[in-house]
Amino acid sequence: MKITEQIKQPIAYEMELFEQKFLLSMSSKVALLNRITHYIVNRKGKQMRPMFVFLVAKMVDNGQVSERTYRGASVIELIHTATLVHDDVVDDSNRRRGFFSVNALWKNKIAVLIGDFLLSKGLLLSIDNNDFDLLKIISVAVREMSEGELLQIEKARQLDITEDVYYEIIRQKTATLIAACCSLGAASVKPNSDDVESMRKFGELIGMAFQIKDDLFDYGDEAIGKPTGIDIKEQKMTLPLIHVLNNCSKKEKSWLINSIKNHNKDKKRVKEVIAFVKDHNGLDYAISKMKAFQAEALQILNTYPDSQYKTALELMVNYVIDRKK
Repeated sequence: MKITEQIKQPIAYEMELFEQKFLLSMSSKVALLNRITHYIVNRKGKQMRPMFVFLVAKMVDNGQVSERTYRGASVIELIHTATLVHDDVVDDSNRRRGFFSVNALWKNKIAVLIGDFLLSKGLLLSIDNNDFDLLKIISVAVREMSEGELLQIEKARQLDITEDVYYEIIRQKTATLIAACCSLGAASVKPNSDDVESMRKFGELIGMAFQIKDDLFDYGDEAIGKPTGIDIKEQKMTLPLIHVLNNCSKKEKSWLINSIKNHNKDKKRVKEVIAFVKDHNGLDYAISKMKAFQAEALQILNTYPDSQYKTALELMVNYVIDRKK
C-alpha cells in the first residue's frame, strides 16, 4: 500500500464525505464558473491539507470530527486552490500537476476572477456558520502567505539573504498554511484549548521541513517535474546556497553572486554553481536542518496518547522528508 493510502486509511470515510461537501461549497449559478471549478476539482492533488485537518481533529478528540471540521477543511482547500490559481497567473505558468492551468485554458482575467470567487466562497462559508475562530486562523495564513511571497521577491532582487530571513520567508510562504490546517483541525473540535496552539506549532514545523525538502530537489537528479537548477535560474535563494554563501571566501562569494545575477540562464554555469554548493556541504547542512524540524514536530506528537490518527500523522511527518517529488 502506498504511504499516502496508509495515511488516509483512518480518515477514509471523512475524506469521501469531504469531497462531496467541498464540491457543494464551490457551486455557483454561473455555468462557466461551475465548468471551471469542476475542472479544478477533477485534477486535485494529494489533498494533504484536508488530511491534516481531519487527522488532527480525530487525534485531539478521541476519533471525533464535527461539521465544523468539514467546513474548516473546505475553507482551507478553497483558499489554497484560490492561491494556486493566482500563483499560476503571477508565474505565467501553463501547467499545474501535469494538466493545463486555469489561465492557460481560460486566460488570466478569468483565472484571477476564479481565484477571487474561491476566496470569497471560503470566507462566506465561515461567516455564514459563525466560525469566526476558524476564519481568523485562515485569514492570518492568507496575510502571511502574501507577505512571504513579497519578502522573497524583495530579497531576490538584492541577494543579501541571511538564514534567519530565509526561515521567515518559508515560514510565511509554506509553513503557515500547514500550521493553519493543523490548528483548524484542533479548533474545530476543541475550540480555545491548548491543542490549537500546539497543533499550529506542529504544522509549522512540518511546513518548514517540507519547504527545505522542496529546495533540495533543485539539486537532485530525480525526475520530479521540476528541472534542476530552476531556483538558481529564478534567483531564488534557498538554504543550501545561503549556507555556502555565508561560509565561503570573499572571492568565491563574489563568483557565486555574479553567477546567480548575471549568468543564471547559462546551463553550464548553473551546473557549476550546483556542484560548488554540493562540494561545500550546502546539501548536508540543509538536510540536518530539515531533520531538526522533523524531530521537533515528532516531539510534539509524542505528547499525545497513541492512536491510529497519531500514527498516521507520524507517517505524514516522515513522508514529507522521504518523498521523492
